[in-house]
Amino acid sequence: MEQLVMNSIEQSLDNNQPLSFQTLASIRSLVINPSTSDSTLSSVLNALTRSLQLSRDSVFLHHVVKLLTDLSSRCPHLSPVAIDLLRSNSLFTSSDSPRLVGESLSALVSLTSSQNDVDDARFVSLCLSPSVSVRLWLLRNAEKFAVRDSVLLAVFLGFTRDPYPYVRKAALDGLVKLCEKGDFDDHDVAQGCYFRAVELLCDAEDCVRSPAVRAVCGWGKMIVVSTEERNKQDLADAVFIQLCCMVRDMSMEVRLEAFDALGKIGLVSEDILLQTVSKKVLGMNKEKIYKPIEGLEISASGAAGAFVHGLEDEFSEVRMSACYSLRTLTVFSLRFAGEALNLLMDMLNDDSTVVRLQALGTMHHMAISNNLKVEEIHMHRFLGTLFDSSSAIRFVTRKILKLAKLPKLGLFKLCIDGLLGNLETYPEDEVDVFSVLFHIGRNHGKFTVCMIEEVSSELEPAFGGKLGFDSTRVAAFLVLAISVPLSHEKDARGVPPRIFSYAVTWLGRISHALSDLMSQETLLAYLSECSRSSIISLADFKIKDALPTVEGDMPSHLCSDVGSPVRIPLWQQDGETSDHHHTKLWSLGKSATHAEYELGEHDELRKSLNLIFRKVKDLWPLVQLGCTNEALKAIRACKEEVASYTAESPGSAGAVAFTLQYLRITKLLVAVWEHLLLTKKLNPYGVGKLELLLAKLDRRLREINNRFIGLSKGEELQIMDLIVVACLLRLSKVEIYCYETAMKKLSSTISHVEFLHKEGSIEPSHFMVEVKKSLHEVGSSIGGNTCKPLLFKKLVDSFSFEQFVLCASPRYLNAELEVPGNDSESPLPFISGIPASIPLVITLHNISSDNKLWLRISMSEESTQFVFLDLNLIRGNNEVRKFTFVAPFYLTPKAVSFTLRVSIGMECMGETLHLVKTFGGPKCELTYLSPEKEIFLCKSTKC
Repeated sequence: MEQLVMNSIEQSLDNNQPLSFQTLASIRSLVINPSTSDSTLSSVLNALTRSLQLSRDSVFLHHVVKLLTDLSSRCPHLSPVAIDLLRSNSLFTSSDSPRLVGESLSALVSLTSSQNDVDDARFVSLCLSPSVSVRLWLLRNAEKFAVRDSVLLAVFLGFTRDPYPYVRKAALDGLVKLCEKGDFDDHDVAQGCYFRAVELLCDAEDCVRSPAVRAVCGWGKMIVVSTEERNKQDLADAVFIQLCCMVRDMSMEVRLEAFDALGKIGLVSEDILLQTVSKKVLGMNKEKIYKPIEGLEISASGAAGAFVHGLEDEFSEVRMSACYSLRTLTVFSLRFAGEALNLLMDMLNDDSTVVRLQALGTMHHMAISNNLKVEEIHMHRFLGTLFDSSSAIRFVTRKILKLAKLPKLGLFKLCIDGLLGNLETYPEDEVDVFSVLFHIGRNHGKFTVCMIEEVSSELEPAFGGKLGFDSTRVAAFLVLAISVPLSHEKDARGVPPRIFSYAVTWLGRISHALSDLMSQETLLAYLSECSRSSIISLADFKIKDALPTVEGDMPSHLCSDVGSPVRIPLWQQDGETSDHHHTKLWSLGKSATHAEYELGEHDELRKSLNLIFRKVKDLWPLVQLGCTNEALKAIRACKEEVASYTAESPGSAGAVAFTLQYLRITKLLVAVWEHLLLTKKLNPYGVGKLELLLAKLDRRLREINNRFIGLSKGEELQIMDLIVVACLLRLSKVEIYCYETAMKKLSSTISHVEFLHKEGSIEPSHFMVEVKKSLHEVGSSIGGNTCKPLLFKKLVDSFSFEQFVLCASPRYLNAELEVPGNDSESPLPFISGIPASIPLVITLHNISSDNKLWLRISMSEESTQFVFLDLNLIRGNNEVRKFTFVAPFYLTPKAVSFTLRVSIGMECMGETLHLVKTFGGPKCELTYLSPEKEIFLCKSTKC
């Protein structure tokens, strides 16, 4: 094939004839063929260079540009020659075809980072060309060329009047980018751009109005910054009202942009803010007219009910954006915060989980700012979120309760009842509920004493002197009670000392919940001291005095009291001049969207997944106590929650897949743990079931250890801990383990752990230190016969999950197999005794050429063969490779039809293959990257 194409090329060039379109198509087939040699591709490039001198046809040149781009991508060493050709006079200065010049520029931008190919004059000339596609491409990629900002400003402003809507959109996007650079401090320039953006808010096309909203926000803020101090407030209000007018736009995208922009305007007066939460025009705003710049007027009534409309929008994206914008504005006015809270309470009944979560996030932000004043009539609705099916919503609600400062005993009891109901309905929330109870008790010492007196009968031992160990409700009240001595309220001491001795019986679970405040040793010493005396000195205990668990959190008056004084609004506080405070507020609004609460899409996903990992850590004490059914139920709920997360955005698929695999491993560990709790010797059925569970656990661990790349050293070490636990589980049961094999794997894993410790300068976990010590007791000889299952059982009991924190999204090694057109009704043909050909379409994700891949083709356990996939012969990048591979199957039976199962496996270096009969197959264990694909074959009728 290669030779035929090259002969055709040489024949055309020898006759001084340009290459035909058919020849160009043949060249393209060579370029995209992964098996084409580099020498052939080099000859193709030379032929294209010669052919450019023979033809100036624009269609021909278009094909050449595309071929040069593909050649450069395929063979980087040919890229310099291709780039020189694109810059040469034969392509780059073709005045007859502006579109061709645009394609050449696009190719150059994709192949080189140079910005010197186009100067100011050339850029403007190309923008004025009749080709709309060229104009649009240049406006979208203007920052990639060395064009002055002043020239770009003039070009962008001019093309906001282009007849084509997507050109106007690109021009507005360019204006927004120039504004974000902040190089224009001229007040008149900012006014001109703002005026033009306001005009385009009335454009007929949705795609134009959306960037117009962003431009109004950006250039409007620039006008406020560049104006005199005494006029800043009125100008900011005018820009804010202008954006409010867009929240009722017919387009969802425009409304979404409008609410995003509203949250970025920092300096807004209280009158305008209150107008946004009232559809009725307020008296102080009826006659108020703003004139931000000459020729523009806007009435304050334009802001009427803006957030009411947003929170009632039919699209959840808009409702969520409106909730988020409220959090950046409630800091400016207590009255506005109160009115906004009434609207947010209604959002807690929203059908969308993300909207409810966003509403609670805004409330949490208000609590941190001490602006959250929940009325008593709202408490039942607020506490109802503690019973939400989403663990993330329950978690945020408890975060808010940690900051609560309740004015009435009745409200305090209501919150405690809500937390107890949360604990009863969702036992997996125990750790966080205990932590919240401790913080609430610490904030409300007097109320806690009153409540403990009322329930004291439940805390006392039953007949026979036994305490209700199985009552989580009792444990919750004990956690509440032991917080009283740490209360900052005076005269809050009144809990009987014996209560603290009762709490010692729950020491492990309570210390786990209070690990952010004190260690288990400190808690034991604290309980012991309190059980002997009602007066203690906190200086004797290393207890963290910082109540908040989230950086920046502070106690909040969750419910307003009728007689409580009204806090002075931020802009009326003493000790600040008006000018200083205006500057402070403007800076706050300008940076609010970059605060710790605005996270990127992947940051939000990782935050949710890390919450799942924390829940797994908190569940393990339940497993050790024998509550395996409750733990398995909680893990299933976690899996369902993770499965609901989207993995469509780039980079998120790996994080979701990793978390699901981690949960599968945890579930298997819990299932194996059930068998370890049995004191009797296992019967044959139990041994077989346990062996199957351990084999499945080994396979899952092998997958998580080999199919995810990009993990940190600390994350890898935590995976190694799980592998060590799996080895110890085998060694702790005499009925099932193979001592030599298990010890060999344990020793190799420990060696790898030591290497990771040295390479990452990370201290080993307490569990790993104990395992290393015990290995010396067993003996250094791997082939020894020393059997100490009790020692291994003790090591297993000492294991506990550490908090797994996913710092970045790992890349997921995955493969897909397809056999086009094959099913039971359309089988592939074969001839008995002759190898059958199986055409496979294979897609590989994140797999490099260093990985050793094998096709496993099996008809039965006895008839299995392996075919090696040499990735060095397959072109493409490491992220995604898609190719067709014809696999031979040699063991065709003497039958009319049969079925094959095909999958792709990757060798795990360092894990020797045992007890598997293969035909020239892998030497190491395989981690399978794809599910088995069933392939149907039928005997050919032609044989």
